[in-house]
Amino acid sequence: MLHGSTASPKTQVAMIPNKICQTCGRTIEWRKKWQHCWHEIRYCSLRCRGASPNELDEKLEKAILEILSHRAKKTTICPSEATRTIFQKDWRKHMERTRQAARRLHGDGKIEILQKGVIIDPSAFKGPIRIRKRLR
Repeated sequence: MLHGSTASPKTQVAMIPNKICQTCGRTIEWRKKWQHCWHEIRYCSLRCRGASPNELDEKLEKAILEILSHRAKKTTICPSEATRTIFQKDWRKHMERTRQAARRLHGDGKIEILQKGVIIDPSAFKGPIRIRKRLR
């Protein structure tokens, strides 16, 4: 509980900002079991902790931003365009990794992720997505 605060415990929990997983880019919501170590939480799961981003993931992020930098501001791209620049032959098996890179970039406020022309929550999308530069 915050010292000197008159807010209810539920209000205080609502004031704690969510975090973005450093591997997959999904939202990490505060949990009571993390109340004493929330500042240390960086990953949403053991899988993500064991697969932290590496040089390849940085290349994918850079590829997304590079492709977007050569397009009109409101133009969208398919994540597969970035994947194909890094993996020419076996690009399909790396699509989830590219989607994770897109989620991280969204968490950093650099891009927007759209589905059917609507900005969506990057933690919960399924199916085809499009990526564009952040407009705001």
